[in-house]
This record gives sequence, structure tokens and C-alpha cells, in this order.
Amino acid sequence: MSNKQYEGYDLIGDVHGCGHALVQLLEKLGYTKKLGIYHHPRRQAIFVGDVVDRGPRIRESLAIVYNMVQSGYAQMVIGNHEYNVYCHATPDPKRKAMAYLREHNPHNDRLVAETFEQFSNYPGELKEYLEWFSHLPLFLEFDDFRVVHACWDQHYINEYLNQFGHNRVTPEIIADSIDSQTLEGRVLDRLMRGTSIKLPNNEKIVSRDGYERRIFRTKFWAQNPKTYSDVVYQPDPLPEHLEKWVLNQAEQDVLISYPESEKPVFFGHYWLQGRPEPVRPNIGCLDYSAVKYGRLVAYRYNYESRLHASQYVWVYIDPAE
Repeated sequence: MSNKQYEGYDLIGDVHGCGHALVQLLEKLGYTKKLGIYHHPRRQAIFVGDVVDRGPRIRESLAIVYNMVQSGYAQMVIGNHEYNVYCHATPDPKRKAMAYLREHNPHNDRLVAETFEQFSNYPGELKEYLEWFSHLPLFLEFDDFRVVHACWDQHYINEYLNQFGHNRVTPEIIADSIDSQTLEGRVLDRLMRGTSIKLPNNEKIVSRDGYERRIFRTKFWAQNPKTYSDVVYQPDPLPEHLEKWVLNQAEQDVLISYPESEKPVFFGHYWLQGRPEPVRPNIGCLDYSAVKYGRLVAYRYNYESRLHASQYVWVYIDPAE
């Protein structure tokens, strides 16, 4: 995809309903309202997904992003939280009546509760957004850079393009992705959730968001990793006794690597903390835990082949909002 029609792009991390911070960030980046829609005269915004869930102003956040995308002032790839909301709300066409693509149980209900609560009086709006979710790009590739929500896996992307001939999801693709053994299931899970490893001996991590997890998220660019600490990539630390646990062959086989020779790739998903900076010279994570009173982050991309910490822009989240 050619991308030189703009002076540059502003890659924006996981918003998660932090609507006030999104307005502050856009204004800090030089975006102004035109007929009620934020735009920049020389740049385009790209959102890495996860606009919904968790935060206090999901409806407002979605309106800002949706209107920007529909007007051509922004693009967005689907995140796992847009996918979850769509699947939670959509009946499974292959199963009995009232069975949904995503099972309604306490865990799944909790993940999307804020979104459905904030749209409880606006069912028509939510229906329109759900339709939009079901046709969003799964990944974006430009001449000079790439965008995905969680993980750029070229093998799976090639398979997807060969099978479907485009980079978007569709209602049919999402429905088929519920089966993790299908191509759709494997690709959507990898690109929207990344790689992960199951903890040994049925151990678990209690995460910052209160969930018990028996897997941990891993880097998709680790080169020659030997132990768990070489690949772990998440805010919640491993149990100390597992940090030097040696990766077995099956675990090694799950991992992939994004070479430093590839064009820059931008993504969100991983709840980082601290001062934003490139993960590697060609790898930029934009999720800095906005909804957990962290930072809502953007990267001002100007076609450079190597990313720079000076290009990150952010606003802090006010706990009072």
C-alpha cells in the first residue's frame, strides 16, 4: 500500500475507553475539529485497535475514532477487544438459537461489561459499530511500515492473503475463527493476541486486572532465546522460580522472530509501563496501560527506517476522569 500521500502518520495505542485522554492526545498531535471530526491537514492517524472495554468513555472514544475513519482522516486495525465485543453480541449461525460466537460466562461477560453497559441506551449505535468491527482490517502493510494489533507473523499473513485475497475480517471469517483449528482461528488468534506459552506444572499468574492466567505472553521477535525470561513480554512478572526455566523444544516451536532487517512494525496489546521507547529499532509497541492510569501513546512516523524515542508523544491518564 502506497503511503506517501501524507507528510507522515500518527500511530495511536490502545484507547480502552479513555475518551478525554484521546482528545488531549489528538490535540497535542495537532489535530483539530472540522465539522465535529478530528483531522490533520497533512497527516493521518492509525489506531492499533482496542478502543473498547474497561474505560469510562467507550462510547465517546468509538465516536471519535469511527468518524475519523469514515471521513478518511484515520485508519484502524481490529483488536482482540473489538473482536470479543462482536462475538459476544453475535449469534452463532452454526449452532442452536441464542448461542453466541463467544460463550456467555462470568469471565467473558466481565471483559465486555463496560462496553455493553455504556451502550445500553444506544442499541442502534452499538449495532452500527458491530457491523464496522466485522469489516475492519486485520493488518495494514504500507511501503515503509506495518501495523497489527498484537503480532506480525508473515507466515500466517501470507496464508490469509492467499486464502482470502484481502487484509480484512468479514462476518463469515469471524464466525469460522471460533474454531481454533481453522486457518481463520489460527491467524486471528496469532495477529490479535500474539504468541504465548503455557506455564509448567499447572502454575498460574494473578494479573494486574485480577485474572488468573496459566499462560504468559511472549515476544514475537526474540532471537535465540533460551529461557522464559528471554521471551516474556507482559506487565505481570513470572513467578521468580520460573524466570530461568529453560524453554523446551515444543515451546521453542511456538515462538517466531521479526528480523531487524524488516520494515518497522507498530502494535499495541501488551500493557507496557514507563517511558515509551522503541522495543527494537524497527519495533514499536504503543500500549502503555492507558486505562490503568498509565499513558495514552502515539508515535509520529515520518517514513524513517529506524524508530526513535523522540518520536513518541503521550498524555498521562487522570484518575479523576
